[in-house]
Amino acid sequence: MTAITASRGVDGWSCSLFLRRPTTSLPEIPWTCFPHFTSSTQPSSTPSSSLTQLTSYTCTSNHLTHIMASAQKDIKTPTSPSSNRRPSVSTSASRPVHFKNIFTSSTALLKTQPFKKEMVSDTVNRTSLHPGGVQPTREHTEIEEELHDKANIDYDRVAIIPNASAAALYEDALVYETGSAITSSGALTAYSGLKTGRSPLDKRIVKEPTSENEIWWGPVNKPMDPDVWRINRERAVDYLNTRNRIYVVDGYAGWDERYRIKVRVVCARAYHALFMRNMLIRPKPEELVHFEPDYVIYNAGSFPANRFTVGMTSSTSVAINFAEKEMVILGTEYAGEMKKGVFTILFYEMPVKHNVLTLHSSANEGKEGDVTLFFGLSGTGKTTLSADPSRALIGDDEHCWSDTGVFNIEGGCYAKCIGLSAEKEPEIFGSIRFGSVLENVVFNPETREVDYDDCTLTENTRACYPIEYIQNAKIPCIADSHPSNIILLTCDARAVLPPISKLNNAQTMYHFISGYTSKMAGTEDGITEPQATFSACFGQPFLALHPMRYARMLSDKITEHKANVWLLNTGWVGASATKGGRRCPLKYTRAILDAIHSGELAQQEYETYETFNLQVPKTAPGVPDQFLNPSKSWSGNAAEFQAEVKKLGQLFRENFAKYEDEATQDVKEAAPVV
Repeated sequence: MTAITASRGVDGWSCSLFLRRPTTSLPEIPWTCFPHFTSSTQPSSTPSSSLTQLTSYTCTSNHLTHIMASAQKDIKTPTSPSSNRRPSVSTSASRPVHFKNIFTSSTALLKTQPFKKEMVSDTVNRTSLHPGGVQPTREHTEIEEELHDKANIDYDRVAIIPNASAAALYEDALVYETGSAITSSGALTAYSGLKTGRSPLDKRIVKEPTSENEIWWGPVNKPMDPDVWRINRERAVDYLNTRNRIYVVDGYAGWDERYRIKVRVVCARAYHALFMRNMLIRPKPEELVHFEPDYVIYNAGSFPANRFTVGMTSSTSVAINFAEKEMVILGTEYAGEMKKGVFTILFYEMPVKHNVLTLHSSANEGKEGDVTLFFGLSGTGKTTLSADPSRALIGDDEHCWSDTGVFNIEGGCYAKCIGLSAEKEPEIFGSIRFGSVLENVVFNPETREVDYDDCTLTENTRACYPIEYIQNAKIPCIADSHPSNIILLTCDARAVLPPISKLNNAQTMYHFISGYTSKMAGTEDGITEPQATFSACFGQPFLALHPMRYARMLSDKITEHKANVWLLNTGWVGASATKGGRRCPLKYTRAILDAIHSGELAQQEYETYETFNLQVPKTAPGVPDQFLNPSKSWSGNAAEFQAEVKKLGQLFRENFAKYEDEATQDVKEAAPVV
């Protein structure tokens, strides 16, 4: 009788072949069915039994699983002339083994296969080892091997779906994800559950030696203990291991090949996979063959974090480990967490390792190669204004400014679509088609037409699409020239900031660090006036380093390349949003932008605007003169206007107080005078 034992050791699984004595001689076995063994010993006798050990081999656990799983067919050739028994197997392992028999073909077949050196290779073609014989189970891919080795993903139970096409992801979303549908435009609808926006209070960065002295610790970047990280990571991986299928998306962050980062996303939802397929830069097929990620994101957002773990404040956790180069998501299915997680990684990697400035901005390029950057928080018009039919779009949200120019970080766009229409934003509207994801929108179940004005689920409805869907996108998304104009966008609901003003260098740093906009509070809060929002560098939730570090880099680049800087208000005029004011007409905002790009606005006569000491043009092509100065367009009395101006100025000063220790004197003097 022939038997094989399998036992697990430090170096892997040890397999031994035994023959019970006495027995007739067997043909020499070259072991072509075990191509992954890494070592062998000479036959020896075991003193405790009547078995003779012919040979033993050591192999990795995943290869043993393959060997055993591929032995589902017993050989029919007798092991000796006097016996019709077939070989049997016994196993001794520390975890369940999904197999019964070890041999997959007869010894006669094995004898015809001479031993080849390449049989020990992990990438051996098993089909070539069994010509005309029994075909073993498939070879595990490099992605499967890596996920098994680094995250213990059970690739023999979980279907790992790598880099699926948009069509395949549509199919899975429609079958496995409740609420998914194809809209009349061809886009896929998806729902993110309870979380319809980011969870900045649940963001954590692991406090470890390699990055500890670089990180801007505080409310934005709360430290996570490495032990807590390991608990959360294990929890995420365990959840992914319970799924019948998981998705892998490989892509680049950064269009400049000198600085791009290779990112791998492992997730459980087809919606998330399609989202990141759009948002990352899609590699060429040949680049995916041996794709080795720099960072890996484990998205187990459908499963909650343990809120009783030390340092956890809720069942949501979004954590980055710069030493391990990993990100783990628990307790939120909002797809934007992955996008912004990659952004935070770039906010760390680019300045620290490459002296490249990472920016929360959109960018476009004119026909003459002039580049404009748009900084702004959500709702200020960054995506809308950068989508200009007369200019090529470099990107709508995330960029880096290097020594040679500007490049987009992303391969797609993630546009707000509340109130979207073909008339107001034709470029964005036309991009919502097959391959796009519509997130948390409401649609007619009969016609499948989306109601972009319906905010029943959330006001943060989004459309995600590849940047190639923008008709005038610049592909590759790189500008080899430096910005001529930089625009800081704000949406002032108090109606006291000018629609456009020109900034000097100190004012640029001050307003860049302030990152002001305003939002309307919900009626349930009982608040009746606009709420000021300050977000350092117009992207505070995503920053990894101190804001002043980014501001100094920006100031140096502006000085070196002589860029014009503008503060553009897309908010209200005439009165505040709660007292009868109206939103700045988009046609006037676009007229101002056209004048900036043509150079006309820089040639106008300017006057100083009180309190904020801003330089405001007296005239601008296509814009009424009284519209340019809030004091002239204000519908109420002068005393009321002055009170509103000083109130906002005081809010600026209070916010900037926390940065004054790092600021130079000229930047401090750029504050409003109240």
